[in-house]
Amino acid sequence: MAQIVSIQDLSAPELAAYSQLTNAQLRSRLEPEKGIFIAESAKVISTALDAGYRPISLLMERQKLEGPAAPLLDRVGEAKVFVGERALLSSLTGYPLTRGILCAMARPVLPAPEEILKSARRVAVLEGIVDATNIGAIFRSAAALNMDAVLLTPTCCDPLNRRAVRVSMGAVFQVPWAGLEGAWAWPGAGLARLKELGFVTAAMALGDGALPLDSPRLRNLEKLALVLGAEGDGLSQATIAQCDYMVRIPMAHGVDSLNVAAASAVAFWQFRVRAAETREIN
Repeated sequence: MAQIVSIQDLSAPELAAYSQLTNAQLRSRLEPEKGIFIAESAKVISTALDAGYRPISLLMERQKLEGPAAPLLDRVGEAKVFVGERALLSSLTGYPLTRGILCAMARPVLPAPEEILKSARRVAVLEGIVDATNIGAIFRSAAALNMDAVLLTPTCCDPLNRRAVRVSMGAVFQVPWAGLEGAWAWPGAGLARLKELGFVTAAMALGDGALPLDSPRLRNLEKLALVLGAEGDGLSQATIAQCDYMVRIPMAHGVDSLNVAAASAVAFWQFRVRAAETREIN
């Protein structure tokens, strides 16, 4: 059963996760083997619990105990629930709490890319996307438009960054994801492994020879890995050169491109697996 703790002293060490540590410190200092991340709002926390994430503690306005947080209290085991008045908690975090509830959770052990690609047909590969809002929005679109997995290079923002989790509305807990390191070092080894697993690779980039998303050559692909890069610099030339295709979204009114999060949603929709095409992958 959850332990309700009324906050009297803002210097309590247990509150450091919410007020004093950066995202990088949360990943390593509080629990070296796995680290910690922060989820915000009852909906997002509930989604994380549904996905099997382990709560460590919660921080909330006292009034939430009888409101949105009530169902959570039966689901967090013996985790401590720190409660206080709104003014007190605002002074602790520096801003009003998002819907009045935060939850510190243990980071999971990530699966290997091979594990999440076993039955996948549509995969998003993110290269060097450092903006947490874009990462969160891409995950939300990936969940909504039925992408099977997301792979990230080490230069990407952490999907469990507090803002990324919030913007994704919990989608980071619903879409399987893994990092591209070691045997999957990007771009050479990672692209080679994707191709060995039967994926056609398509780099979203502007350039001569780029195919429009609705090109007949891109229809009915059995397995597709869609590669997206950061705004500004975009994908590296090494990545583009090693992909099977370069693809673009046709633009009007002289606009050259879309924000990467918006572009991802358009591409995910275009390349989604239609119900009539769905079949078991052996």
